[in-house]
Amino acid sequence: MTTRHTRIENLSRRDFLKQGTGLTLGVLLPTVPAQLLAAGAGPGIAGSGPVAAASFAPNAFVRIGADDTVTVIAKHLEMGQGAHTGLATLVAEELDADWAHVVVEGAPADAARYNNLFWGKAQGTGGSTALANSFMQLRQAGAAARSMLVSAAAAEWGVPASEILVREGVVSHPKTQRQARFGALAEAATRQPVPESPTLKDPKDFRLIGRHAPRKDSLAKTTGQATFTQDIKLPGMLVAVVAHPPRFGATVKSVDDSAARKLPGVVDVVQIPTGVAVLAHDTWRAKKGRDALKIEWDNSAAWRGSSAAVVERYRELAATPGRPARQDGDVDAALGKAGRVFEAEFVFPYLAHAAMEPMNCVIRLDADGCEVWNGEQFQTPDQHALAALLGLKPEQVKLNMLFAGGSFGRRAAPNSDYLLEAGHIVKAIDGRAPVKLVWLREDDMRGGNYRPLYLHRLRAALDDAGRPLAWSQRIVGQSILTGTAFEPMMVKDGIDATSVEGAANLPYAVPNLQVELHTTNAEVKVPVQWWRSVGSTHTGFATEAFLDELATAAGTDPVDYRLNLLDAHPRHAAVLRLAADKAGWSAPLAGRDGMRRGRGVALHESFNTIVAQVAEVSVAADGTFKLDRVVCALDCGVAVNPDVIRAQMEGGIGFALAAALTGEITLDDGQVVQSNFHDYPVLRIDQMPAVEVHIVPSAEKPTGVGEPGVPPLAPALANALFAASGKRIRRLPIGDQLKA
Repeated sequence: MTTRHTRIENLSRRDFLKQGTGLTLGVLLPTVPAQLLAAGAGPGIAGSGPVAAASFAPNAFVRIGADDTVTVIAKHLEMGQGAHTGLATLVAEELDADWAHVVVEGAPADAARYNNLFWGKAQGTGGSTALANSFMQLRQAGAAARSMLVSAAAAEWGVPASEILVREGVVSHPKTQRQARFGALAEAATRQPVPESPTLKDPKDFRLIGRHAPRKDSLAKTTGQATFTQDIKLPGMLVAVVAHPPRFGATVKSVDDSAARKLPGVVDVVQIPTGVAVLAHDTWRAKKGRDALKIEWDNSAAWRGSSAAVVERYRELAATPGRPARQDGDVDAALGKAGRVFEAEFVFPYLAHAAMEPMNCVIRLDADGCEVWNGEQFQTPDQHALAALLGLKPEQVKLNMLFAGGSFGRRAAPNSDYLLEAGHIVKAIDGRAPVKLVWLREDDMRGGNYRPLYLHRLRAALDDAGRPLAWSQRIVGQSILTGTAFEPMMVKDGIDATSVEGAANLPYAVPNLQVELHTTNAEVKVPVQWWRSVGSTHTGFATEAFLDELATAAGTDPVDYRLNLLDAHPRHAAVLRLAADKAGWSAPLAGRDGMRRGRGVALHESFNTIVAQVAEVSVAADGTFKLDRVVCALDCGVAVNPDVIRAQMEGGIGFALAAALTGEITLDDGQVVQSNFHDYPVLRIDQMPAVEVHIVPSAEKPTGVGEPGVPPLAPALANALFAASGKRIRRLPIGDQLKA
């Protein structure tokens, strides 16, 4: 694994805690932010109270204190992906702030000010949109603050604003040798007019964007001071653990809680729509109380299918036409006339998100409303869902956004499942105590909301030159958008856009191409949800593995084969060339005793970012193998924080590799088989390959990086395994398939 040395900024407690008179380009935030809690602002939330009041607020994203601290209000969740660092970089660049004096705090739930600009009037983090939707917005916020500081200095010093310079938190006038730090000018800047269209920097003058800047969450996380949900302790708080039905759709028929109530520390047992909750003074006692429950489940409405049966049913559907998602030319005619037709079936299992921090939240209900503490990813849907449940107005539901220990899409639940579960519990006890809901690993693994199981059936014909003449792709699986607020926007004519993304927009030149979809929600009742890189998790593999098969059939080098089909997509071609060049694609791999070696390549666009990866593997005679190296190239527009981008590619590769090797949720008689990391393993450090990441220089607006590193890894690995072993992988996870 490529080693990256990241300097941790030496921020003192003063940088976090000192408050005073200052310029606030923002809003009154009525609670101590996560970073202040992390730095030790009192036990629990005892220090909760108003922060520096906003006397002037041209925008909601910047606050400058008399102590020179520049606070960036981040509307997006920091769940390990570096969003807070990237968002702060945009502000600090245009503000010309001293990076060491920049801190970040999470925004409150308020879609009017903090909406995701790509989602309309909805606040939330997802779809690799954090930097992309904030790029101009936060640069303008920083530029406006800078303009006001300059105007304040010009007025105070009696000099033209055009002669004033700003650099690293210092405003100066070279001719008179006068200067002042931001904090000294903050109060005067509040009296300056807010520029409607502040002037932004020319990219050639960037000093932070495109360069290394230490992450803003490193200090708190490496010293153990970062505040996660599990760290929150409120006076009188109870911990809840829930007994969920063993099958999806089952309900409680009867419950005997007498043994549980007798256990020390158990305070209450309540029945809620999702099961039976045990409340205790701590997590362990709540778990022991749950273990003592005697529950009879009503399975009359439960789904009792199996993964194997789902695959067989999908295979039947794939043999029939589906709804058209893309139709170019006449595929049936081209396949009927072709001399060489190739066919392959690809199967992809259910996958759990398996974030290191399972689902959890803290909720307090009182006469004024509801207050929540959690790694909040989906503010607007969660706020409205809780308000509806508790009979409140949305503005009475206050969400405190803490750090999250990973998500991969899970915390952005379209049905607000675990938040509503906590809401039901606190409502059941009439709000007499705050409640911390804790899902244990087994609850999380068996709780549903999986990446759907998919099956692809592909057929293709080659022309006399070996180029694809026709391409037919039928996709079968559940829709993750049906029944959600996104359905009206993203499900058209029965086509869930996320089911076919990465296939319906195939970049390769194929004159006759069709993509069809069978959606199976009516008959398969396993709860599903978006998973890191969404539809591209399966379409990327099916398309890139099948294209590799066509290249082999054509007797053409896999890289050259792709390049010959990318004349209309020069950015894709440039990324592919860069990855191949850096990987030394044309040079033979060095041999290893008793090992067969091979390279594989894959190219995929997701979230408007193009990523190519070259995988190098070593395969032993017994079929065991090792992924030795991955060379990754990408075009994500302007690289705001190159180190964060590299980290996201590395992390995405590791995440994808775990799924490719062993990731699989299976069901038998409606029950999930897996329960913890012993039977749903995540990647171990000795399995991580060496990773190189190369970023294509670009002046285009930034695009996503949190997810696009995932899709190319599995097909590149499978293609490399074919090059080394001669065996094609058409089903994930790979497991022991090479040993067969």
